[in-house]
Amino acid sequence: MDPESVRFMAREIHILRRLDNPNVIKLEGLVTSRMSSSLYLVFEYMEHDLAGLAATPGIKFTEAQVKCYMHQLLSGLGHCHSRGVLHRDIKGANLLLDNNGALKIADFGLATFFNPNQKQNLTSRVVTLWYRPPELLLGATNYGATVDLWSAGCILAELLSGKPIMPGRTEVLFDYCRSHNLLKVEQLHKIFKLCGSPSEEFWANLKLSRATIFKPQHPYRRCVNDVYKDFPPSALALLDRLLAVEPDNRGTAASALESEGC
Repeated sequence: MDPESVRFMAREIHILRRLDNPNVIKLEGLVTSRMSSSLYLVFEYMEHDLAGLAATPGIKFTEAQVKCYMHQLLSGLGHCHSRGVLHRDIKGANLLLDNNGALKIADFGLATFFNPNQKQNLTSRVVTLWYRPPELLLGATNYGATVDLWSAGCILAELLSGKPIMPGRTEVLFDYCRSHNLLKVEQLHKIFKLCGSPSEEFWANLKLSRATIFKPQHPYRRCVNDVYKDFPPSALALLDRLLAVEPDNRGTAASALESEGC
């Protein structure tokens, strides 16, 4: 009965009721318990999650499977974004699969409503660290659908390479504030080393006084195409777009769906 928990669950229910797409998990109903004063969300059953399946020994996704999963992921994201919803925690564990290969986006606990036509003050403390785009690591509070697209790019590379592409260290419980900043610096370093340093215009547009402390002293060259040169050309072209350091260059879920990579 914690008011904060109730508020977050109410928002999640409200968001799920707005969504209706084959690639978004369906909220089947609510169950309450008078004994424990608990509220349970009931969802359709899915046998697997993408992270668990990818970690299973002996499983390596084919190019066709990766295309199929990415098409479904981007279709689901396109639906969410068209309904004014940001997921804000796209990762393998939140992408559920059934035994027929159907993929559904799940866990909308960090999701929020957004309006692309107006500025909103949103929190930057969302998205699991390894899948968090650079603008959020730098503290941006005015952002949109492109944060989900960055995460989708991380998923694409992970499916093709067989492992997370930018695995920073996990957070420790002691000295949280200091350790979290160190982890952000490390994660940004991994991003800039792979995707190149942002332009001067990017830093200026952030309009965050402390963001420049994370600015690399020496500019990095973008090397996505070199590191993943063995990926199928169509997938590499899509990956190059989704992992654009500057959000405006990532396009939309709809434009990504038109690429040969999915």
